[in-house]
Amino acid sequence: NVQRKKDMPLSSCTRHTHHISHIRIAQTADRQTTMLACRATLRLRRAVRAFSTVVYRGPSGFEVLATDADTASHFDVIDPASLKSIASVPDMGEFDAQKAIQDCKSAQVEWGSKTAAERGEIIERVYTLMHKYKDDLAHIITVEGGKPFAESIGEVGYAASFFKFYAEEGKRAYGEVIPTNVGSKRYFTMKQPVGVTACVTPWNFPSAMITRKLAPALAAGCGMIIKPAEDTPLSALAVQTIAAEAGVPDGVIRTLTCSRDRTQSVGSAICESFDVRKFSFTGSTMVGKLLAAQCTQTVKRVSLELGGNAPFIVFEDADLDAAVVGALASKFRNSGQTCVCANRLLVHSKVYDEFASRLEKAVNALKVGHGLDQGITQGPLINRKGLEKALEHVSAAVGAGATAITGGAEIEDLPGHFLQPTILTDVTHSMVFTNEETFGPVAPLIRFNEEEEAIKWANETTSGLAAYVYTKDVNRCFRVTEALQYGMVGVNEGILSSEVAPFGGIKESGIGREGGREGLLEYMNTKYMCLGGF
Repeated sequence: NVQRKKDMPLSSCTRHTHHISHIRIAQTADRQTTMLACRATLRLRRAVRAFSTVVYRGPSGFEVLATDADTASHFDVIDPASLKSIASVPDMGEFDAQKAIQDCKSAQVEWGSKTAAERGEIIERVYTLMHKYKDDLAHIITVEGGKPFAESIGEVGYAASFFKFYAEEGKRAYGEVIPTNVGSKRYFTMKQPVGVTACVTPWNFPSAMITRKLAPALAAGCGMIIKPAEDTPLSALAVQTIAAEAGVPDGVIRTLTCSRDRTQSVGSAICESFDVRKFSFTGSTMVGKLLAAQCTQTVKRVSLELGGNAPFIVFEDADLDAAVVGALASKFRNSGQTCVCANRLLVHSKVYDEFASRLEKAVNALKVGHGLDQGITQGPLINRKGLEKALEHVSAAVGAGATAITGGAEIEDLPGHFLQPTILTDVTHSMVFTNEETFGPVAPLIRFNEEEEAIKWANETTSGLAAYVYTKDVNRCFRVTEALQYGMVGVNEGILSSEVAPFGGIKESGIGREGGREGLLEYMNTKYMCLGGF
């Protein structure tokens, strides 16, 4: 993390350690110490060559460095709350993507040859540095993505946790000794890195969606090409900057920033490259299908985390106060813009009115505005398209007989893409929310009478990412969880993500898992060895 001034020789640049512990190469009889210091200096020189342009400075001085690009074109990063440009980053293209893949391919060989413990020490430093710079990282998330600052702080902690977990989990990529069925042979398996990997990530969790993929890839011994969303490239560059400071060798990570116009060509270059052996995508189902199809041409490993449409089921015996807290967390976190966001709230008719009343009171207490302002709990939607989609869903539901008991309209006296937090009652199962994900702060409440009815309606979708159940009946907890066709179920809990547990969906919500032990294995090949001659 060193910025080279125009008139500064490279040897002088290595002495500038704004974000790095001071490295002093002194005359010493200790040869090992000198060699370690020389290697550290070499890392700095490599970092200078790869990252030389400061594209953003946080309020505490943290500098975000962009990857050098073979282009003079740049595009603006827009604050969705103020609609003002906050930075300009390189608009990279297909040539940059090919170069990044080759850089990563060369660097991965050395990185993969390190022991898991050696990689773990470096990965642990990334965790430490993310906490050191957490205020600046949270500031970046808020100004480029609109998330309230308190939520951004939470995302930084969640994002960093993957480095902490996989720094240790990488040491537990065990092989196996298989009992032989032939006396003259012995059977063994071992885990090895898949090689160069790549990811395309969304804007709603611009830091955590990267680290959830990057941390296990690094722990496995892989390199990674990162293509962040064009709305939120700064968080990706910040992670890359910190990784370089922590000691991840130059080339192991490459971040490709590009505008929407160049996204397709850059994505195709990644997916169609034979040198990229693993591809991970988080985003819409439609785009995920297109990218997966491109990956089939080189038969690379793929993991996809796609659209949600999560049901949130409140049974008649539920703790309604807990259910309201869970609904706020699941439905209104990041203004309803999460892949596991509750899209349909199925509420038993016996508690429907009471739940609606309590939820209305809680929603009316939310404070909407710019995420950096004091006390704000709801930020803007990411862009005009997202706002218009949410408004269309509200309009269609009201036109079909639903009632907006609070909210339901755009906030026009704020400059960004703001929607009033909305609750709709008298919503029916036939309305738009059953088949389309709103991705906004709109909570549609649907009545049900029987457990079987709630399960049937919950499962009548092609999506299968997350579901939520609120009940005090332990038997029902297991019965309903087993019946729901979803990859994850939160029971009496509105936030279910954790770095230690597998995250992912079924049906058209994706394939593969991120987090936990399963997340590491996504980036490793199993090699079988048969030893004969006994």
